[in-house]
Amino acid sequence: MRVLFVTNPEKSIFQYMVPLAWALRTAGHEVVFAGQPGFAPLITQAGLTAVPVGQTRDNWRVARVAHNAHHAVRAGIPAPYDAFDDPAKATWDYLRPGVAGAVTGWHRMSNFPIIAELVDFARAWRPDLVVWEPLTYAGAIAAKACGAAHARLLFGIDVFGGVRQTYRALRDAQPPGERDDPLMDWFAGYGRRYGFTATEDMATGHFTVDQFPASLQVEAPGLTYVRTQFIGYGGPATVPDWLREPPARPRVALTMGLSATEVYDGYTFDLQDVLDSVADLDIELVATVADSERGRLARVPANARLVPFVPWHALVPTCAVVVHHAGAATLATTARHPVPQLALYYHYDQPTIGRLLARHGAGLALHTSESRGAAVRAAILRLLAEPGFRRRAADLRDEILAAPSPNGIVPRLEALTTAYATARATA
Repeated sequence: MRVLFVTNPEKSIFQYMVPLAWALRTAGHEVVFAGQPGFAPLITQAGLTAVPVGQTRDNWRVARVAHNAHHAVRAGIPAPYDAFDDPAKATWDYLRPGVAGAVTGWHRMSNFPIIAELVDFARAWRPDLVVWEPLTYAGAIAAKACGAAHARLLFGIDVFGGVRQTYRALRDAQPPGERDDPLMDWFAGYGRRYGFTATEDMATGHFTVDQFPASLQVEAPGLTYVRTQFIGYGGPATVPDWLREPPARPRVALTMGLSATEVYDGYTFDLQDVLDSVADLDIELVATVADSERGRLARVPANARLVPFVPWHALVPTCAVVVHHAGAATLATTARHPVPQLALYYHYDQPTIGRLLARHGAGLALHTSESRGAAVRAAILRLLAEPGFRRRAADLRDEILAAPSPNGIVPRLEALTTAYATARATA
């Protein structure tokens, strides 16, 4: 079958999609990846075939202008989707105007640059399946316009699916005539242009591919999920010479992710304070620190090795403890090994993921406002000393490895694609 992947130009999100695209390709399916022209080099660097569509636009610049600051975009889950983890906001009075604002000021702006050319390509190429990530509604529009089955591919907690289901329930409880639905109205406008009827699957896909174990996920009620293992892809990388030798002391890895410096304005905790707090411990600390942040440090402890980047999947198996920002990819890559984790969470779904990790018992979690050196030191010492964390980390590892790999779910995707094609043909 023909499979069209679609993403907005976000490198970190794109990287979640690469392993499934590889799996479908190596299973013999024809796979192409559509995105803005300026994003094509990242697609081809991953060994995939790029289809440049639309115009190149810096979505983060647009978001920063709309929100007036990095911090407003970065802190927590952006409104109105913060209703996901704040029950007080899961109300019609909050979500009705909030979703209207998100559609107008976020989803339309980020998807508009590619929709027209993406639809043209989809109609010409005729994919059987379109795979899109939860923010690239252009993929759903193109799928409807060409009659393809389509699926969302998650890059973390299903925040958008969860809030959508909450919105639907609140909408349906309103009196007739007051059941506003800005997202469906937006889709309906494209339906009039391209000759389709907007339906609910455009918001959440015919089905959803979930790369995270049930222990680390919050599924939305009423949606169909296909669970697979998370297989990390971080772009081109080289294993450094020092990583080939086993560590002489317990190795503790520390990363706060690439987005902190590539997209935002730095880390959300005092790195110097944390380095100082563990300087006297009998450990080898390996910290991935961007050059821009390293220049701000006054000193580096003798037990610390600072590197700008290291392939995470190669580093984790050598570690006794991992400290990170609760980014879904970092946490899931780590969880493929029986290594206790300390999650220093701050942004988007990180608080939810961090709390789920701690509840599972495979690690500990701290908000970065609590991540002062003494607290981080105490947490690392607990993770090193208490065997229960490693046992629960091994349980989490086993749960992940029990799920099918991306290659293993290809037959299920084939069957679902056929089922939705049959349903359309008999409708």
